[in-house]
Amino acid sequence: MRIERLGELGDAAAVLRAIASGAARAGAPPPAALIGDWFGSRAVIAPSVSAEAVAVSQVFDVPPGASEDAVGGGWFGYLSYPDAGADGRGPRIPEAAGGWSDCVLRQDRDGQWWYESLTGTTLSAWMTEALHSPAAATPFAIDWTWPDRIAHRRGVLACLDAIAAGEVYQACVCTQFVGRVVGAPIDFFVDAVTRTAPARAAYVAGEWGAVASLSPELFLSRRGYAVTSSPIKGTLPRRADPSLLRASVKDVAENIMIVDLVRNDLGRVAVTGTVTVPELLSVRPAPGVWHLVSTVSARVDVEVPVAEVLEATFPPASVTGTPKLRARELLTSWEPHRRGVYCGTVGLASPVAGCELNVAIRTAEFDKSGNVVLGVGGGITADSDADREWEECLHKAVPFVGAAAVVGNPV
Repeated sequence: MRIERLGELGDAAAVLRAIASGAARAGAPPPAALIGDWFGSRAVIAPSVSAEAVAVSQVFDVPPGASEDAVGGGWFGYLSYPDAGADGRGPRIPEAAGGWSDCVLRQDRDGQWWYESLTGTTLSAWMTEALHSPAAATPFAIDWTWPDRIAHRRGVLACLDAIAAGEVYQACVCTQFVGRVVGAPIDFFVDAVTRTAPARAAYVAGEWGAVASLSPELFLSRRGYAVTSSPIKGTLPRRADPSLLRASVKDVAENIMIVDLVRNDLGRVAVTGTVTVPELLSVRPAPGVWHLVSTVSARVDVEVPVAEVLEATFPPASVTGTPKLRARELLTSWEPHRRGVYCGTVGLASPVAGCELNVAIRTAEFDKSGNVVLGVGGGITADSDADREWEECLHKAVPFVGAAAVVGNPV
């Protein structure tokens, strides 16, 4: 593997913008990017990836590496949430897509950039030119249409009835902003990353469209034998006192129920007796909100393929409910439309560094015609109030659809 120190090239958003501009000039496929807290680094960018539709069973199908010093390259892609909505319509973009990159640009914790190649290839001429040719921000605009508040309220109340009847203990009821973009999806992503600094941001694009994920949540990290998941449950707006999250019976109960679900999911593939909870109910900031975050860890034999791990754990526990299968069944009738990539996962599987996948919340899905869908939602428990749940959805959406639009939301 080739590793070359490039030095200080600037922040990740600026480098991604420059590389995207360079790829376009060179007639190459667009970049893929992970920005925030990925593989012990600030950013991992594939300069050019031909992300194409693939079978659901093939996503992230790479033996898990264990290096903490390099990434090298690997398979960048996404996997959509698998269930339909009440309208029964099919996917808007492929259910799964991605592609292989032999090389990456990686920004380490100290802000230094590195070029890494699995096969030892050198930095191409167009990449070198792009890295020394800063690109100006390109204007874009999205005209958002508001979610159906009545339908969301109906779903929350149906969920409360199901909880009272003992069918589920908790479920995540979601809604959608829809719109059309004027400009390029990558400009939306770069702008949102710059403004909000999400921990698990990810971008993948192809002829089918693009996925711009501004997620704060880790779904799975797999490095050698070690597997971890950090579910988020419990939310307050950033203006609130974060200590109120730990004092909230509703939020604490919601988080602990999901922790138990993650423990159960990982237990299906883990070495017996290795599932632990090293972190419980930590309060962390995210764009526009505070969250309660816990971490579940386990040991999984390296011989167990990624497909088997995903079969046991996907879709992520925090965006489904408990019990998971019944919650998923009910959600297909409570939510009018298919979630799509939202509540699925986006990430990278590297033969050197392992696999890291986010929970694709705060995620915009763009089709090739410029239509865009942004999902938001929240967990419902017996203590939930429909109006407060709607407000939580708005708090989560504000950083991405704009505060002015939220102020003018329909009653």
